[in-house]
Amino acid sequence: MTVAPSDIAAVRDFNRHYTRVIGVLAEGLVDTEFSLTEARILFELATSGSTEAVRLRRALDLDAGYLSRILTRFKNRGLIESGRSSSDARRQEVRLTDRGRAAFDVLNQRSGADVDRLLAAHSPSDRARLIGAMRTIQRLLDRPAEPAAPWFTLRAPLPGDYGWVIERNAALYAAEYGWDVRYEALVAEIVANFLAAHDERRERAWIAECGGLPVGCVFCVADSPTTARLRLLLVDPSARGLGVGAALVEQCLRFATEAGYREMVLWTNDVLTAARRIYERAGFELVESAPHHSFGKDLVGQTWRRTLASTDD
Repeated sequence: MTVAPSDIAAVRDFNRHYTRVIGVLAEGLVDTEFSLTEARILFELATSGSTEAVRLRRALDLDAGYLSRILTRFKNRGLIESGRSSSDARRQEVRLTDRGRAAFDVLNQRSGADVDRLLAAHSPSDRARLIGAMRTIQRLLDRPAEPAAPWFTLRAPLPGDYGWVIERNAALYAAEYGWDVRYEALVAEIVANFLAAHDERRERAWIAECGGLPVGCVFCVADSPTTARLRLLLVDPSARGLGVGAALVEQCLRFATEAGYREMVLWTNDVLTAARRIYERAGFELVESAPHHSFGKDLVGQTWRRTLASTDD
């Protein structure tokens, strides 16, 4: 699979930014004499107790010679002690000494304090989003080594989710497209109307959840007795690439079909290319385009439509 140069650049940019934020570029990690690799080795030894050097090398994916030199320095400084493995005399087993554990305790305390300061500068909601995004990165990068499993679930909105729909729509479209507060007002109106007078048998909303946090939404509302309207499809950046958008649209189509609608319609704008690709793959066809000025921008609005199969067929 070919990876877009822009995607590669984005990952490299994130890596440069994050390594600076967490201070791993300094000569010594958290103002100690240890490098990042040395600190990680101390962490593994502190959490595993006694371990074979070969297992340590595999766990950290380190060159055997490089690890051997670090362990030799640690031993010369009295941080570790070694001996033959109890399970295989051909292998070396290493463990922290009291001095080594004291050195690790300093590292651990300072690292925890650094993270505390980093997170304390942000609100609880932003911290939750940050941690959710980190978990998403970890899951995606570890995916080949994990068994097949759903990365997200779809559920009915819970108290507070409707507020999230308004907030995330407003924040994301402002950040990514420069839309002004009038878009937030529109989303708030749509959500308020849905909450005030929707028929549960013919109108529904869904939240996509990943890692215990909402990462997407969609609404299905009545446009006429025979036509359903898809509204407010949103996928948070932390969950893009997981198939969340396609799953939300498919859920909307399935519900509309079972509710007896004959077709589904939606309105979007041509700048929303990722959403338009989802609609095309779901069988929607573009039936109308018209320029307009909304949310502080010159846009081209689009109406998409799809015929639904009858449940009586």
